[in-house]
Amino acid sequence: MSRLQGAGTKRPSGGEKKIDAAGALRGWILSVLDLLEGVWHNEASPPSLSHGEPLDGLVLTVLSQNTNDRNRDMAFGRLKERFPTWESVVDGGVEALEDAVRPAGLAPTKARRILEILEIVRRDFGSYSIAELAGQGRDRARSYLTALPGVGEKTAACVLMFDMGLPAFPVDTHVSRVCRRVGFVPERTSPEDICALLEREVPPSRYLGGHINMIEHGRAVCSARKPLCGACPLTALCDAGRGRIAEAMAAEASAARGKKGRSSKGGSGNGEGKV
Repeated sequence: MSRLQGAGTKRPSGGEKKIDAAGALRGWILSVLDLLEGVWHNEASPPSLSHGEPLDGLVLTVLSQNTNDRNRDMAFGRLKERFPTWESVVDGGVEALEDAVRPAGLAPTKARRILEILEIVRRDFGSYSIAELAGQGRDRARSYLTALPGVGEKTAACVLMFDMGLPAFPVDTHVSRVCRRVGFVPERTSPEDICALLEREVPPSRYLGGHINMIEHGRAVCSARKPLCGACPLTALCDAGRGRIAEAMAAEASAARGKKGRSSKGGSGNGEGKV
């Protein structure tokens, strides 16, 4: 509660948007990140990143598409157990790889994409490594990654941040949901546009912790089906949260009025009957 009271930044009104839209939006976003940090603390205590071979992280992130972390990790573990090197993955062929990564779902598609990626990387770098991409800077690395089969903005951003140590703000389903509900962007805004917004308005030093805070908040509080708006620290800054709470309060007031009306009618009727 103290974090919410101390935030101080008011949700921009229409007039403020016209006067200083960029500054108001940036302040709004940073205030939300401050509140999330007060709950989840991943900026103060971010996970340690090893920054090993980025190709491993790229394949891991491809496996994560349209599945959960448990299935992704199971599939990647099976792949590593069966194939000691990326060269052996290529030599093993698509069917063997498909069987190894089956726990991640969409195995035929993911196996084919992984093999295509491995072939392209070997052709472009002379080995199964994309480590030198990290030295080429974020923009060139992102451009290369997003040109690979099945690698979109979210997958590329994950590899940039978690595996290359480059500044990026991955936008998954949880980050998208939080940003849309709070009101930073319209409902139909693409993850790519949300990513561009966050990377423009948020200091790079806050990308990692802010990303993880949004994911944890999306999982625990701002869930897809039943968001806990009444217990959310973002309510004062959240369009959807304020709307949901207002609707709930109106429904409660309506129910109370209906109950009071029925009670009054019932009491009057009983009195007339006794007379």
